Amino acid sequence: VQLQASGGGLVQPGGSLRLSCAASGRTLRGSAAGWFRQAPGKEREFVAGTPRSGGYTYYTDSVKGRFTISRDNVNNAIYLQMNSLTPEDTAVYYCALGPRTITSSLRNPDAYDYWGQGTQVTVSS
Repeated sequence: VQLQASGGGLVQPGGSLRLSCAASGRTLRGSAAGWFRQAPGKEREFVAGTPRSGGYTYYTDSVKGRFTISRDNVNNAIYLQMNSLTPEDTAVYYCALGPRTITSSLRNPDAYDYWGQGTQVTVSS
């Protein structure tokens, strides 16, 4: 299974980016999907996730109302739409796939089996 993340870059505060994560080797259907981020000197943190059953989305408090996670089971891709970006959102963003991840563990990076390589998001004026 390979996850290829893309869409990162440099954006000014208040701007938007859309991250994509293309999956190959395994269908997304039936797997939990998540986005995590890691800033320099900090631990990897949960950003957004959707459970194996789909239909629901979960976010860390700091991004609620600004970020939206979505999945396309036909094209086997996960997306993260990020709006109203702030410098505090600067980090490397990782997508993750969890065929065995239960909903209560969505926020736990150890619960995921597959990871993308990360894409850098920098928010700066």
